[in-house]
Amino acid sequence: MELISKKSRLELREYFVGTTLSEIYNEFDSANVLFDAEHVPNTNGQRRRAVEQYYHAIDWTRWADVRKFLMVYENVLTSLEDHAENGQEWAASCFKSLKKWIERDGFRYSGGKLSPVGKHHGLEHISDAVGPLDLPELHRQIHRMQAAVEDDPALAIGTAKELVESVCKTILEQRQLAFADDADIGQLVKEARKALGLIPESIPNSAKGAESIRRLLSNLGNVAQGLGELRNLYGTGHGKAGAVKGLSPRHARLAVGTAATLSTFLLETHTERNI
Repeated sequence: MELISKKSRLELREYFVGTTLSEIYNEFDSANVLFDAEHVPNTNGQRRRAVEQYYHAIDWTRWADVRKFLMVYENVLTSLEDHAENGQEWAASCFKSLKKWIERDGFRYSGGKLSPVGKHHGLEHISDAVGPLDLPELHRQIHRMQAAVEDDPALAIGTAKELVESVCKTILEQRQLAFADDADIGQLVKEARKALGLIPESIPNSAKGAESIRRLLSNLGNVAQGLGELRNLYGTGHGKAGAVKGLSPRHARLAVGTAATLSTFLLETHTERNI
């Protein structure tokens, strides 16, 4: 799933048509966006071609790349906002249009900064953690949560639990460690933690802040238990006696954000401690 729409990319490109090649190079180079000189875009004009050559080096499904694009977009919005405040009508019109399209992509511009809101729901880091791995099921679960939080909270909550389970199973399988077919989320997280050395007993007394670290590691198990209980109460996977009162996107955001944070931590530790 691409994180930035083609419309937002087009609008920014057309903004740059009214600037100079030097400004284009400076903006994208400052954001560490690579320039693909070998790419021959199917468009007219030096400025459009230059922007498309930068775009071609961006993986629009990866937050690590998209953040660079957002840095460029943010700088342009800030500059236009300044010009608009000085009474330049063209800048006000351009600012309004660019802001509208990036907000439709799930971002908010405020105080000179762009930040993800709405449909992203804190999934940026887990998307990056899963990105380098050939794990299509994890990608599907992330996209399912992303799409369901507002419109189908039960599905998002159920998928949040499934994501953590899939991450733990992936870690254990890649480390050639067995687990029971009927293991629940608490058991899977416990086994994954043991495999990664993320248990309180693994922290030596001599380590700085040893007790604090041990408490945090102990709480990982509580997080898993909480996700399981929330899914049993509100998520998909169990028959419900009529409508479940209290089920809302806020429950889904809690489950999705928690699952994403836990899954990212486990995957990043797995990658850093590769066997």
